[in-house]
Amino acid sequence: MEVLRRSSVFAAEVMEVFDRSPTDKELVSQAKALCRDYINSRLIRAGVSWSKPEHNTPMPGGKLAEVSAILLRLGDELEYIRPNVYRNIARQLNISLHSETVVTDAFLAVAAQIFTAGITWGKVVSLYAVAAGLAVDCVRHAQPAMVHTIVDCLGEFVRKTLVTWLKRRGGWADITKCVVSTDPSLRSHWLVAAICSFGHFLKAVFFVLLPER
Repeated sequence: MEVLRRSSVFAAEVMEVFDRSPTDKELVSQAKALCRDYINSRLIRAGVSWSKPEHNTPMPGGKLAEVSAILLRLGDELEYIRPNVYRNIARQLNISLHSETVVTDAFLAVAAQIFTAGITWGKVVSLYAVAAGLAVDCVRHAQPAMVHTIVDCLGEFVRKTLVTWLKRRGGWADITKCVVSTDPSLRSHWLVAAICSFGHFLKAVFFVLLPER
């Protein structure tokens, strides 16, 4: 009961920041909550069994749940355009999933490449799709603990690279502006740009990592 109470308090605190200007710490906490939800959704879709998030890591609720739903929807758009890009991430990068250092370095290298030319919501969605794709690979290769490593890694990247950009836009809720049509046949140009660039990012990161493997 105490664990549930603490989780409820945490969830309330995360949602409450939408009513004011969020702090850096709150934006990072929200980023990690969104990442856990995104990964969990992709693991379920892939039919992969794993242990759900530990205590004190509740799934998004309230306004954050709305943001999470939109993030997942935009991720669906990316994967619809190029279904193979966000699958088998580890194989594309030619990395081992048995080393936390290797997984962390590879994820951060991909993240850095994605945002080399600036920050957009399309690239943020791409970052989450990479995290989820890598998490699915980890669980399939009997490394479920790496899921939490990936979530923490994404949170750290958000803290160092995306927080200032997020604050200028009032926080994560700004992503709702990306949804301009309910017609699934319409593909936003920024999503197309994100997906077309990502293949080049993977190739660039592969050659960066190759000398160290």
